[in-house]
Amino acid sequence: MLRDILSGKSSIDPSQLAGAAGLPSDPASIAALMSQLQGALQGGVDGGINWDIALSQGQERAAAGALAPTPKERAELDQAFHVAALWLDDVISVAELTTSPRLMTRKEWVTATMPLWTQLAEPVATSISDSLTRVLTEQAPEELQGMMAGASQVMRSIGGTLFAMQLGQVVGQLASEVVSGGDVGIPLLSDQVAALLPQNVAEFGEGLDVPIDQVQIYLAVRELAHARLFRHSRWLRLHLVSSITDFARGIHIDTGRLEELAEGFDPSNPEELRQAMVNGSLIPPKTDAQLAALDRLETMLALVEGWVDVVTLEATERLPKADAIAETVKRRRASGGPAESAFSTLVGLELRPRRLREAAAMWQAVTDAVGNEGRDELWAHPDLLPTSADLDDPKSLVARLTGSAQGSEPVLDEIDQALEDLLRDDNTDRPHEA
Repeated sequence: MLRDILSGKSSIDPSQLAGAAGLPSDPASIAALMSQLQGALQGGVDGGINWDIALSQGQERAAAGALAPTPKERAELDQAFHVAALWLDDVISVAELTTSPRLMTRKEWVTATMPLWTQLAEPVATSISDSLTRVLTEQAPEELQGMMAGASQVMRSIGGTLFAMQLGQVVGQLASEVVSGGDVGIPLLSDQVAALLPQNVAEFGEGLDVPIDQVQIYLAVRELAHARLFRHSRWLRLHLVSSITDFARGIHIDTGRLEELAEGFDPSNPEELRQAMVNGSLIPPKTDAQLAALDRLETMLALVEGWVDVVTLEATERLPKADAIAETVKRRRASGGPAESAFSTLVGLELRPRRLREAAAMWQAVTDAVGNEGRDELWAHPDLLPTSADLDDPKSLVARLTGSAQGSEPVLDEIDQALEDLLRDDNTDRPHEA
């Protein structure tokens, strides 16, 4: 296949290449694949990834079967946002949004969120392209070595193109699953705007024995709470995105496994390569540094989602069916959708907060102890936020917070106590001035 691509032959079976890359094999998709690959061959000398491909793929996938919101849906969801804002004002002390909530089609959601998706995926895409280029250069037959010497940038561009097309397919599919801008737990919309996808909200409510107006209000409350938190804590979005990209930069490809695939690759049977890409076996186990970074990231995601759960529970207590809707949200989040699983494979990271239950319990304990305002003050600075240890032992956190509120001396941990003792001893040994 490599020889044919580099020599310009047209004998490549594009359906096999699409299958190996996990892309759709319908005629339109295959035609788009070959067009993009030809563009990569002709214009990929810089080796960069053309993320416009991901955007166009995502928009096309999202537009299939998409419906624009009707005037009735718009009126209902505008009213739901209005009610949600009033109810939230009673239970949180974070600032209101400065922009009006949006109602998005699936295609609009893809367009608005793709910049962040590409930012998160680029470190992994670069690693894959570099590894593919290195292995193909080292493993190419002798008769291709001369050809490969000048083709590494082209191969890098082809690898980047395939990855961008895969990402576009994943985000396009995800657009049919999410109900709001903050549904996946990270702030996908850069301007801290709240957004709902009317078509997906309607589909979310179809399987429930719940009036649609209650579903709309509940989801509007969750989305407004999420957006208002990220506007209030302006450092939070950058902190989360940086944590994810730092984790992704540590991902590398198992070149030994890739070499095995290259040596035994049969172009007429690309299933082994496709499975390796889908099941993540090309990505080695996480390093200790990555595991530590992942623990911090999962804690932060859990803190955000746990806080949203607690304030939504309090704000929607007027809704008769709030418990049933909340249970559905929890089930969706626990299982994840096919597109979320695909993103996990592409980037090597699951976005589901594993410690959500502990985080929600901790935020509820903090709320009961110091009230809504005292709880929300913890979002003022990252140093004030609860830690993973606080999720394990909320009672100690509550004791510190209630003690501080009452003006008592804070309880020092082992490190702080050792520093306090050292400074006290140093001052005692110092001679007094006359």
